Amino acid sequence: MALNTMTDAGGLRTILQEVLNDLKDKHLYRELRVLQNHQAAVCTINGREVINLSSNNYLGLCTDPRLEAAAKAAIDEWGVGSGAVRTIIGTLSIHQLLEQELAAFKHTEAALTFGSGFTANQGAIGSIVTDQDVVITDELNHASIIDGIRLTKAARKIYKHSDMDALEAALKETQNGYRLRLIITDGVFSMDGDIAKLPEIVELAERYGAAVYIDDAHASGVLGEHGAGSTSHFKLYGRIAVQIGTLSKAIGAVGGYVACMQELRDMMIQRARPFLFSTSQPPSVVATCREALRIMQSEPELHQRLWDNTRYFKERLNALGFNTGKSETPITPVIVGTSETAGKFSDRLFEEGVFAQAIVYPTVAADKARVRTIVTAAHTRANLDTALGTFEQVGRELGII
Repeated sequence: MALNTMTDAGGLRTILQEVLNDLKDKHLYRELRVLQNHQAAVCTINGREVINLSSNNYLGLCTDPRLEAAAKAAIDEWGVGSGAVRTIIGTLSIHQLLEQELAAFKHTEAALTFGSGFTANQGAIGSIVTDQDVVITDELNHASIIDGIRLTKAARKIYKHSDMDALEAALKETQNGYRLRLIITDGVFSMDGDIAKLPEIVELAERYGAAVYIDDAHASGVLGEHGAGSTSHFKLYGRIAVQIGTLSKAIGAVGGYVACMQELRDMMIQRARPFLFSTSQPPSVVATCREALRIMQSEPELHQRLWDNTRYFKERLNALGFNTGKSETPITPVIVGTSETAGKFSDRLFEEGVFAQAIVYPTVAADKARVRTIVTAAHTRANLDTALGTFEQVGRELGII
């Protein structure tokens, strides 16, 4: 059946076409890559079998048969959906069990789950700050933090990335006139793979009477004991007011959570709009998250394999002469400069059997376009060696190395 073609609808189509054409001219237009089988170390994308270096599946749990079995059992017991928002009749007992287990994992009083890490940031920030407060935020924090702050009436100070002198200056400038000063930082920065200077941030916060809020999306399952995150990595339990975690990356499922003091959990249930107005996670997702937590805490070899692969791949990229910036984690960018070069590099890698997504402006600075690589515990040494050979071949072909 033929589709009806809409009119220009007040000029909307023309406006959108002009903007899209401009993005294409600037090499900023993105085509969706379509995954046609499992999210795995080697998979099929757009009909081509490739080594996958763009997945957040850090521990390889997306396809773990134990998680699949947990999901199927939950469907048999609970059905496929929760049927409502949490505050009406969408809170199942397994939601509460997962939150209790997350709080224990993060060494906090309480935890509350959300549909995504993005909405967890929006819900938490909006429940904490008002027009009486100021947020002090790293310039490279994730978009969900930026949007979460924008949706409040709080004042804001943006400090230069991981610059402790700039952070201290912001703390000094905001010593008077605010009810609360909230310092927000990523734990691991998602584009550069560097780790926040959390001990220094906490020391400054305590000296100047501020609270610390950390988004640990890319530290979850990666840093700390059993992958418990940045607070565990730096042994700062009890000194971080809010820890945001994700269930969508190393956990292998989908969702986000806030690990925090009991009072903040109670406040978010009253005020966090993404929590109040979103249907809760389906039982199958909750069950897979609980099983993933159990595996993470009982099988440290997964975490060890992730880091062995990370060190191996990063060291060899650097030895080949690629610019990997200041990465300290499995997120390893290969910085090439212009958006055009990054696009060509990514496309040629794909043609040769390696998928590494180009990242361009506005996600990163216009002159720091890159392909971003993420190795996982699921990659074999043979996978990594093949990928490294392809990076060398294409890098020399394009004059990057």
